[in-house]
Amino acid sequence: MKSEDHLALVDLQEYVAEVLGSEYIVAEVTRLHGGAQKVVYKIECKNGFSCVLYVWDLSHNYFQEEILNGSAFQRSYGGSLFALNNHYFKKQGIRTPALYDLNKDRDRYPFEYALVEYVHGKKVEAYFQHDDPRIRHELFQQVGQLLSGMHVIKRDVYGKADYDGSNDRPCHELQREHAEEALSYASEHLVNVRDHHDSLLDKLYELETNIHSRSRYCFIHGELGPDHILVSDDLQPYFIDIEGAGFFDIEHEHSFLEFRFGEYYRYLRNDNLDRNRMMFYRFCHHLSLISGGLKLLHRQFPDQRFAKDLAEYHSRCAIQITSSGIGNGIIRGN
Repeated sequence: MKSEDHLALVDLQEYVAEVLGSEYIVAEVTRLHGGAQKVVYKIECKNGFSCVLYVWDLSHNYFQEEILNGSAFQRSYGGSLFALNNHYFKKQGIRTPALYDLNKDRDRYPFEYALVEYVHGKKVEAYFQHDDPRIRHELFQQVGQLLSGMHVIKRDVYGKADYDGSNDRPCHELQREHAEEALSYASEHLVNVRDHHDSLLDKLYELETNIHSRSRYCFIHGELGPDHILVSDDLQPYFIDIEGAGFFDIEHEHSFLEFRFGEYYRYLRNDNLDRNRMMFYRFCHHLSLISGGLKLLHRQFPDQRFAKDLAEYHSRCAIQITSSGIGNGIIRGN
């Protein structure tokens, strides 16, 4: 059996035995297809037990530059944030795979890593075309219940779950600044974005002016696409990739869910949202995903076609919004 390239097999075995017990003998290690921010391995033991190894190795992160230069609130990377949110999810009854142990020593390896529960199942996106409509209905109802149970958790300041300070400005300003940076990057590399730069920037500011002050925030995942919900074999949904969770405008989450889930968003819909915020955050998401796709493309993300399509699709969406009149005038809402 050959170990993968982060922990030497002897060290991995020692770690597994230390956390789980000496009867857990590593039999196989397989690198799983992960996202852009951490490396994921499945560990299979000789006694039939399986678990997951998460590795937060900044040298394997496609957004290394942004992490090093970003603000503390915008960080969504690292084992410490994963542990913080895993504990908070469990405390609040939000289903997510269990954390067995987090190693932050950095004595043998220059990165954090953790052993996490392996949930036998598939991503929720695999159920979009499931043959049995009853199963689809039951599953997405459960996803909606899990989501609403998370969003009902509220407090008076935005930030990470352990933040106990105060806010000196509205949270949507952080998102607008991120969108400005994303637009600037995209304009350097996509002709159609460069040609529409001024109108895109004007639309961003126009949508922001329609937002009124707020002092109550919901606990959100932060990037809840169908690839971040794992469904067990007994149809129990689990939220994964939770490092970016925290308190923020709920519309940030729902504007993302709306276009990521398509027709299945009807199971997740919340009719008590501020439509002005929904439009603002959706536009910000489009700008962010143009930039994100381009950065993946430029930084040799393995699926180059996906990265290219991501940037081009969201550039078309953003430009269409600037020419459609969406956002002209205030829509009254909560």
